[in-house]
Amino acid sequence: MTETLTHPTALAVGDDVADLLFRTARTTSLWTDAEVSDDELRAAWDLAKFGPTAMNILPLRVLAVRSDEAKARLVPHMADGNKAKVEAAPVSLVLAADPAFHEHLDTLFPIYPGMKDQLAPAVEAREAMARKNALIQAGYLMVGIRAAGLAAGPMDGMDNDGVDAEFFASSGWKSFMVINVGHADGEGSPYPRGPRLAFEQVAEIL
Repeated sequence: MTETLTHPTALAVGDDVADLLFRTARTTSLWTDAEVSDDELRAAWDLAKFGPTAMNILPLRVLAVRSDEAKARLVPHMADGNKAKVEAAPVSLVLAADPAFHEHLDTLFPIYPGMKDQLAPAVEAREAMARKNALIQAGYLMVGIRAAGLAAGPMDGMDNDGVDAEFFASSGWKSFMVINVGHADGEGSPYPRGPRLAFEQVAEIL
């Protein structure tokens, strides 16, 4: 059920867009048989990539697991409660942070020449930056997925070391989340939507 808006005129987008991206979108575990195309995934990324990150480092990396063979490699590394969810989803996106993001900074952050070389020896700082900003990008990506007409079911119950050894041994990417993606069957969930906190409960204005 869509929540009643207190100040609907404060939005710069129409209710149809707000509904699609937030109000009626659900964390999804029930899927139709419709396939998820590469074009749909690309469309989601082509929106998410414009979300801000520190120095435009864009450390998020995405592995789209679609084939039965790839699913068979991923499922053993998921928590027991998430194995069936991965098996049922049309596509599972393994999200990872790339600690070697600095290699792209000459292109992504040209206003600060030399930043690539400055960060090269700062391994711990790069790993922290990569994870924090990749987590931010994960949020952008989920909204992008919804904007592409798809539904998302994010999960973090997984053996990250096992996933990294299975898929990212050569790249050095560090997994942190799996998002199941597809076309929602109905509302996408057998459960009613949980309540949300109001602005006054979470914010303070000074």
